[in-house]
Amino acid sequence: MASGTKSQVREWVESIVIAIILAIVIKAFVFETVLVDGSSMLPTLRDRDRLAVNKIGYRLGGPQCGDIVVFEYPADPSLIFIKRVIGVEGDRVEVRDHRVYLNGTELDEPYINERPLGNFPEVVVPPNTVFVLGDNRNDSRDSRFSDVGFVPLDNVRGEAVLRMWPFPPEKIQ
Repeated sequence: MASGTKSQVREWVESIVIAIILAIVIKAFVFETVLVDGSSMLPTLRDRDRLAVNKIGYRLGGPQCGDIVVFEYPADPSLIFIKRVIGVEGDRVEVRDHRVYLNGTELDEPYINERPLGNFPEVVVPPNTVFVLGDNRNDSRDSRFSDVGFVPLDNVRGEAVLRMWPFPPEKIQ
């Protein structure tokens, strides 16, 4: 093999290795994609939607009420859940009379199709956790269930910010 050919092969190998390392770093620290599996976030997110998740934003500041977060299911961290943040540390959250209350004030929730059935007693969100609900309130395993409960911030991977599939891409609200 000629030395010019060896040089080209080496350049290609180095470029591929650098690309792989960059991809790993980006996925680990900047953003990743996730696939929606189920109907718990209808009508905002649909089954089989492909989402871009911003992972770096929460390294600078924690989730805010209204954010749609991707997190590791507390009972089995190998499973990924997607829900909307309703309350953050110190907030009081309650579900009563088919309405969600945050710090005593009824939430305006234009993103849900139907009001939640049943009640959930007022709770105070502990430090370093969030309280989450699915937008499809009557078909969602969320913070109202003991196996999910308050989601530790360490379990939160990032904020779902963009629906990439189906086309065209659109910002998630």
